[in-house]
Amino acid sequence: MNSSTDTAPVDNAFSHHTQFLKAFFRSSAHVGAIAPSSGELSAILADTVDWDRVECVVEYGPGTGVVTEEIARRLKGRTRFFAIERDPALAAIARRRCPSVEVIEDCVTRVPELCRERGIEKVDAILSGLPWASFPSSLTEEILAATFEVLPEGGRFATFAYWQGLLMPGSRRFRQLLREQFGSVERSETAWRNLPPAFVYRCVR
Repeated sequence: MNSSTDTAPVDNAFSHHTQFLKAFFRSSAHVGAIAPSSGELSAILADTVDWDRVECVVEYGPGTGVVTEEIARRLKGRTRFFAIERDPALAAIARRRCPSVEVIEDCVTRVPELCRERGIEKVDAILSGLPWASFPSSLTEEILAATFEVLPEGGRFATFAYWQGLLMPGSRRFRQLLREQFGSVERSETAWRNLPPAFVYRCVR
């Protein structure tokens, strides 16, 4: 007879990478990388936020929870935080990795409804791991419209991009949208140890 530990999910870097690859092959349009974000990239993304001042932060597309874990380490006691992940297997990994964080299995286009259900009127910062370059323009615009319903003037939005994909039409289109819709768009230093190398767009509405 097997013990309960024999059927427990294995949580380590290899199993997380395996689940990430499975999610990529299930839906490459919604999982744009072949590996989870590195700790280096996660730190650069989280550095966008002034953690001493924010009251509410939302993460889009936590994947296996690498960035989520970085955020959880920086949270102050009064700061509210939840993450939205559409892939069930990845959401389950993120929950196990960060048991203190609410990981919602849903689509980020529903962020206004998810905030209202939790009594949240506005979000100070949104950190995103979504593969914007692979989205159709209609979905990108829908997500940004939903984002602007909860992100007030002065709110911060940060998302990463891979250097290798900068010339792709989807990547150029997304970069132009950011410049059109945000008051300020800056590019961070490069996370060279990430696979592939990446940087962060830091935007202020």
